[in-house]
Formats: sequence, structure tokens, C-alpha cells
Amino acid sequence: MSDQSATPTLTGAGDAPTGPAQPAGRRAGDVAARLAVDYGMVAVLVGLVVVATVLYSGFLAPDNLLIVLSQSAPLGVAAVGMTFVIIAGGFDLSVGAIFATAGTIAAKVSMDHSVALGILAALGLGLVLGIVNGVLVARFNINPFVATLGTTSVYAGGILLYSDSQPYTVTKMSFMELGAGSVAGVPLSVIVLMAVFGVGAVLLHKSTYGRRVFSVGGNAEASRLSGVPVRLVRGSTYALSGLLAALGGVMAASRLGVGQGDVGANLALDAIAVVVIGGTSLAGGEGRIWRSGVGLLILAVLDNIFFSLAVDSNWQLITKGAIVVLAVAADQAFRDRWSTA
Repeated sequence: MSDQSATPTLTGAGDAPTGPAQPAGRRAGDVAARLAVDYGMVAVLVGLVVVATVLYSGFLAPDNLLIVLSQSAPLGVAAVGMTFVIIAGGFDLSVGAIFATAGTIAAKVSMDHSVALGILAALGLGLVLGIVNGVLVARFNINPFVATLGTTSVYAGGILLYSDSQPYTVTKMSFMELGAGSVAGVPLSVIVLMAVFGVGAVLLHKSTYGRRVFSVGGNAEASRLSGVPVRLVRGSTYALSGLLAALGGVMAASRLGVGQGDVGANLALDAIAVVVIGGTSLAGGEGRIWRSGVGLLILAVLDNIFFSLAVDSNWQLITKGAIVVLAVAADQAFRDRWSTA
């Protein structure tokens, strides 16, 4: 079965919908609206960079940019997995709990055994927890919001019981390499972040699997009739999300040298914010990895501005939540425009 025949043709990001001919003015307005959705956040990012540079003249210095990227790397890695889930028409609230669980397990196993074994154990556990989410959603047809909200509680409670709510501090210097080490002056965490985004982009946009992810998110029934294993594809995105959330958790624990079960409480909101702010639709079937990269940079620059202005953390949460709501509202407004065109 060829790639083209295996996946139904869908209108992707940036494609113009087909239909009756429209007046030139209306078409121009639609093109402008589409460009605003696709690249509006790039303009927002540029504006935020200008503001950050005004507040802190050294913001664009290479060393500072590397620090900003390094601090955002764990979130960015988790957001790549979230991008796959959302494009496939799903939702994963458990990434924060998996993030904390993986970091804690990595620290504990590294203390008792080897660092390599600790990292492998954490990644393996993250993959398993993601598969559990995938089975609940894809096999048992449980609403993704309900399923992952429930597993969030189970995973978070389980790791707190395991660790007795105590942090594990690792004194082995090799444990801190992933989060705090560098190669030729570039933080290893930034290299991992770039690698994850690169592999994610190739997998999503250049492979049969990626086309099936878009297909399932755009029209699951049409995909099924075309021979796409809808349950397997949708479930696999949760497995990938669990694996990458675990990798992010290991990176965060490595950076601090501590693994604890009560971190990552806001990671799910931040990961969803990265994806949605970047322009990926919560309706599924549409999105780009580079957009999630833009969303990550927007949040990273915002955090830098908040730090420069000493903004209270509670106001930061309010701001991020408001941005997510506005981004979703803008996406829905654009979809309503197309539906009435």
C-alpha cells in the first residue's frame, strides 16, 4: 500500500480550502487571515525580543541566549511530544506527573546504581506510562481529558508514595552532565533540545507515520476506511509524549542534581501553551513542529521579561493562562470564518 493511498487527503496548515469562487477582496482577506494565523506569533516573538532587549541590553548576547534555551530545554522536549498528541486529536494532562516521576526515578537509581541505568530506567518508565495513557484513550475510548487527568493523579501519588515525598540528591557529577554539561561551549541540554526538535520535525513532516498522525487528527473515520490503524497511531502519540516528558524530567533533575516527586505541577499547562501559542490547533489534524519552537521561545522570552520586572509568580500563571485562552479563541474564530466562507 503506497503512502498516498494509505492516507486521505486533508487540508493542511497553510492550504487554502476549495470551494466556490470568491470575490477578490474576500480571497485577499482570507489569505491575510491565514498568514496572520501562520506567522502572527513570529511577529509577537520579534516584539517580545525587542522589549526584552530594552529591559536588558545584554539579552541578545550569545551566552545569555544559550542560558535562556538551556532553562527552557526540559519544557521544549516535553512540548514536542505534546505536539504529536494534539495534532492526532488528543490531549495529555499527565506530562507533568510523568516529568516528576522520571526525574525522581533517575535520581534514585543513579544514587543506588549507575547514572546510565538511572536514565534508562526513567525513560523506560516514561514510555510505559505513556503507553498506559494510549491504551486508555485509543483502546478503551476514554475521553483524553478524563483519562490523562486520572492518570496524572495516579502517577503523581505513586511517585510521592515511592519517595515518601522526599527529594533524592545525587552527588555523582556524571548525573549532572545532561542538564548542566556542555560541548564546545554549547549546553548539552540545548543540543538535546535541538536534536529532539529536528527528529520530531522529520518524523512528523517527512514520514508515513507523520502523515498518518495528521490524517487521524483531521478525520479519524476517513483514516480508518483508508486502512490507517487509527488506534495504534493515536496511542503511539501518547507513548511518545510519555517518553519525551520523561526525558525532560531527567534533564531537569540533572540540572539541579535533585529528583523529587512534587515538581512539574505546571508543566502540562506550559507544554500546552507552547503548542497552542505556536499555532497548532486543539481541533487536531493541523500543526507544525517549528510552530511549537516559536511558542517555546515566546514563553522563554516572557519568563525573562517577568524576571527582569520581578513579576509575581501568580501573575505569571495568570498571564500564561490568558495567552492560551486568547490563542485558542483566535484559532476558533479563524475556523468559524472558513466554515461560513
